[in-house]
Amino acid sequence: MTLAEPECGLVISYSYLWRHEYKAGKVEGAKNRPSAIILVVKTEDNSQKVTVAPITHTPPYSSDIAILH
Repeated sequence: MTLAEPECGLVISYSYLWRHEYKAGKVEGAKNRPSAIILVVKTEDNSQKVTVAPITHTPPYSSDIAILH
């Protein structure tokens, strides 16, 4: 299976690591969840850095750190 080229707005399945999981010492999220690619940056060596945001039904505890629709 060929992976799609990362682009903004693409929804992927990703093992998103929540902050509380990271603070508990985990290195990978507990489960795969839908996540949106929100930023793709090409570096000088032609690799890519991709930033994702989880898509969730739970409201954020602070709207200052969320993308609300």
